[in-house]
Amino acid sequence: MKTLLPYIQIARPDHWFKQFFMLPGLCLAFLFLKDIPDGMLGNLLLGLFSTCCIASANYTINEYLDAPFDRQHPTKCKRPAAQGLVCLKGVLIEYALLSVAGLWSGFALNALFGITALILLLMGIAYNVRPMRTKDVPYLDVISESINNPLRLVLGWAVCIPDYLPPSSFLLAYWFGGAFLMALKRFAELRTIKSRETVALYRKSLASYTERKLLVSAFFYAMNTGLFLGISLIKYKIEFIFLFPLVALLFSWYFALSMNANSVVQTPEKLFQEKKFMLYTTLLVLLFCLTCFIHIEQLDFLLTPLSR
Repeated sequence: MKTLLPYIQIARPDHWFKQFFMLPGLCLAFLFLKDIPDGMLGNLLLGLFSTCCIASANYTINEYLDAPFDRQHPTKCKRPAAQGLVCLKGVLIEYALLSVAGLWSGFALNALFGITALILLLMGIAYNVRPMRTKDVPYLDVISESINNPLRLVLGWAVCIPDYLPPSSFLLAYWFGGAFLMALKRFAELRTIKSRETVALYRKSLASYTERKLLVSAFFYAMNTGLFLGISLIKYKIEFIFLFPLVALLFSWYFALSMNANSVVQTPEKLFQEKKFMLYTTLLVLLFCLTCFIHIEQLDFLLTPLSR
């Protein structure tokens, strides 16, 4: 068990909660369906298994390839790979097993789910492996990592609707929302690591940022999230207008958390420590799901242009 434990840790099962981001895609699919598909619960469980395997495969190569850099970080230096507790052969075997299990179960579900799972796997390679290694390029690191959000939205959608993609406005809103979260994660990391020399040794892209640049980029991503959410509600579900102030509060709250010393924003798996924030987020997601099934005719006038 002492030999296997580091390999279990680098797969980061504590990050599996991020598959929670599939749920809005699942609920969104109900807007376009008349009936709940047969066997949906079984499909959802298979989809979750597939996504967790693919995510863990990405984490294994992430942690192994980042080991030399993580040794320069005040907390990540304690990771198993940074401490030299895993070997390349073991990591490759683990990566292969997780990838095969994730892709096999994904394609067993349907083609759209399988192809999206494959793209998620390839994005992990692009993000971590040279010569691409997009995590070393300023701004591209945020944009490329946050694309995992719309991919998870598609995965949740594909559980119910395997024939076509969700609306592009929802995908773009989800992408920019993820970029907002990632920019503030970089911001919190930069505030935690005081030494610029240490920052440069830890992550090449982070050394090119300043707190000002990251905050401006986060504002840009937040504005675009609002834009595409607005397009989505006008085209598909005007009732989402009631959620806008709640989403704005969520973004503002997350921004406030990023300003804290040693903020949990830099380690999202620790967000569970912020119980009020997690409770609010859960309630907001449940309200989103509920709103998908509600139609208020009195709001239809908002979609009608004023006559001259």
